[in-house]
Amino acid sequence: MITPAFELSQDPQYLTISIHVPYTRTSEFDLYIDGTDFKFYAKPYFLRLTLPGRIVEDGREKATFDIDKGLFTLRVPKETPGENFEGLQMLTILLAPKGSRSAKPLVEDISTVSGACGGSEGNDEEEDEEEFDWQVEQEVYTENPEGELGAPQKYGFGNQRSGVFARLQEELSDVIDIKNPEGTTAAERRQARIDAETTAFCHDHYLADLFEDEEIQGLLKFCPWWENLSPSSEQKGEAVVSFNDDEKAQMRQFPNHSYLLSKASRHQVWLSLVDIILAYAYAVRTTEGEHNVESPWTIRKLSGTLCCLETYCSMREVLVSFGRRVLCYPLYRHFGLVSAAICDTSLILRSGKACVLKCLLDIHRVFRENDPAYILNDLYITDYCIWIQRVK
Repeated sequence: MITPAFELSQDPQYLTISIHVPYTRTSEFDLYIDGTDFKFYAKPYFLRLTLPGRIVEDGREKATFDIDKGLFTLRVPKETPGENFEGLQMLTILLAPKGSRSAKPLVEDISTVSGACGGSEGNDEEEDEEEFDWQVEQEVYTENPEGELGAPQKYGFGNQRSGVFARLQEELSDVIDIKNPEGTTAAERRQARIDAETTAFCHDHYLADLFEDEEIQGLLKFCPWWENLSPSSEQKGEAVVSFNDDEKAQMRQFPNHSYLLSKASRHQVWLSLVDIILAYAYAVRTTEGEHNVESPWTIRKLSGTLCCLETYCSMREVLVSFGRRVLCYPLYRHFGLVSAAICDTSLILRSGKACVLKCLLDIHRVFRENDPAYILNDLYITDYCIWIQRVK
């Protein structure tokens, strides 16, 4: 089954669902509406959504199909008129089946999967071709690396990965600055980072940027895209953020995961998120919004999380680490850019999780197009893109 491209919008009375299903016939459409459950089937497309609010099928609903565009549009009344459905842009979470929003173990018994795929139950379903299984799995890809079990040192999103670089020795030096991540403790990684920063700091480069800063002053005046966001009238404190087709496609490709994090892990995840967004804000500002071949290196190098597998304990540690790395590594080493990136990150976070998600999707795209920076997507960015859609 193919998960089609789709969009959701709303007004006070209705929810509008637009589904792109080219090369289908109207006679093959099958719809199911029940409260927060919405299901659509038009061979070979299947879409199951868990909505953030309840809709009703009471005769007021209206459906249209534009054959030329292959666009099916359904307008369904809300059960409670005037209710605001939050998170309609969080496509990954809308695809999650009902009941999957609770935390699940990251280690699963794969025998249950093999039984469902190749056992007698699968044969019974093939024999009954008339009955369609509405609970068919929509996840695109899931990976449970064997190296996660029994490894002593953890890293990655929420410190839930290990053994990854043991299999990727050739890519190790091009992705992170830690020589032996599998056998290095968090304290040792931190000390290695601090020592490397101290060695890398160049007084001449710093002074040159400080006193010959005409170009840097121009970068400080640049207005990145998040400064042009308008406030949302529906959600106080958040901004109106739109996603392009590529970003929507990215969200549809992400697997549906719930994350079982301890209180300490949640705190560390938030701090690392700030660290990553700081590096991204610097990269956007110094390229004036146009990423170049250095952008993957810049984002990775300025983030202690990505470059040194750092696990921060306080916001002060994040800010000091970011400031030190800006003054040690990139082309422009000016403290004004540190302050600007902090202000940018503050604005991004205050603009709401849709704004944060858009930044993460951009980072994901930049890393995906760079070899071997894509490994950082597997370790951090993909999980952040999924997690930020669920978190309050």
